[in-house]
Amino acid sequence: MSMNNLIVGQSGGPTAVINSSLYGVVSEGLRQPSIGAVYGMVNGIEGFLAGRVLSFEEALPGQELEKLKTTPGAYLGSCRYKLPENLEDPVYPLLFQKFEELGIGYFFYIGGNDSMDTVSKLSRYAEKTGSSIRIIGEPKTIDNDLVLTDHTPGFGSAARYVASTVREIVIDANVYETKSVTIVEIMGRHAGWLTAASALARKHVGDNPLLIYLPETDFDQEAFLAKVEACFEKNPNVIVCVSEGIHDQEGTFICEYDNSVGTDTFGHKMLAGCGKYLENLVRNRLGVKARSVELNVSQRCSASMMSATDQREAVMAGEFGVRAALKGETGKMVSYIRISNLPYRMTLGLEDVNAICNQEKTVPLEWISKDASDVTEEFFAYALPLIQGSVEIPLGTDGLPVFASRK
Repeated sequence: MSMNNLIVGQSGGPTAVINSSLYGVVSEGLRQPSIGAVYGMVNGIEGFLAGRVLSFEEALPGQELEKLKTTPGAYLGSCRYKLPENLEDPVYPLLFQKFEELGIGYFFYIGGNDSMDTVSKLSRYAEKTGSSIRIIGEPKTIDNDLVLTDHTPGFGSAARYVASTVREIVIDANVYETKSVTIVEIMGRHAGWLTAASALARKHVGDNPLLIYLPETDFDQEAFLAKVEACFEKNPNVIVCVSEGIHDQEGTFICEYDNSVGTDTFGHKMLAGCGKYLENLVRNRLGVKARSVELNVSQRCSASMMSATDQREAVMAGEFGVRAALKGETGKMVSYIRISNLPYRMTLGLEDVNAICNQEKTVPLEWISKDASDVTEEFFAYALPLIQGSVEIPLGTDGLPVFASRK
């Protein structure tokens, strides 16, 4: 059998543009005469092992494929399946047998850190067994925590959503003169990139959010309460943005102070609740009106706040990966390389996936204020170009967005 078919899957948490990367891979695969059929794994590696595969020419024929570019979530569905560390595990020959049965010569996996772990293991097994399958990782994560890439698809749109939503919260909070504190909890376990994006909500120096706390530094409750009180001298309505993963100097997550925290299949603690804890702390200790807002999954599933820059780059990354595989590249992840900020220019490259998986890129400490309650101008220069441009989302006759969906 000719091994010239392409298969692509999605894994981990969705983003507003993960389907734009999918569009890039699929559209470029269909354009290339040397590639045969283009398949999709439904629910990633886990679904593939269970035999759930679709043909894109049948599922999204013609112009239907274009809908992927404005559809949030993961069209193919996702999974959090961790491949065994031991490459001698029987799951590997089973996977490659299934690849052979489908004539797969090109494998693409769109995802974040754990997904790149999958790409690493499959590419190492392919090398070990002499398989000719070319295996490429397509980056994705709103957390922006993949190393060896300037930024990741999904971050720009999520940052735009955070900045826009926080600005709306600020406007709402300013309605009353009574002292109040609003805690906005934002995704980010160990990397505070998305929470840092809340600073983009400010319209002028001294505007809310007045305090921003990232997990890159230790969180001190007493110092926090003192800063909140000091902020009342500037504004009776104080907005505080915090990463879900903020922790004290012993490394204990703030959300663990009064919550039992479980773990996911990768052993990561499932964090939530630090906003509510801080809300109660402020109310009890300072005696002022306090509330908390958890942005939750809206950060990653909002198509309405999709950044045109983010979408364009995600499509480019998908296309670039296919062309790289056709040139013989394998065991690599597509990377973003920033050339300049003013004007903003970037290009694409490839990095060894083995140097990327299971690593985390955090916000540089020099981009965090010395008192650990804000970000510096360097972050603004970095993030602003990534949230630029709006995307027109197709609407149906009911006035609501029209998205691609599997039948």
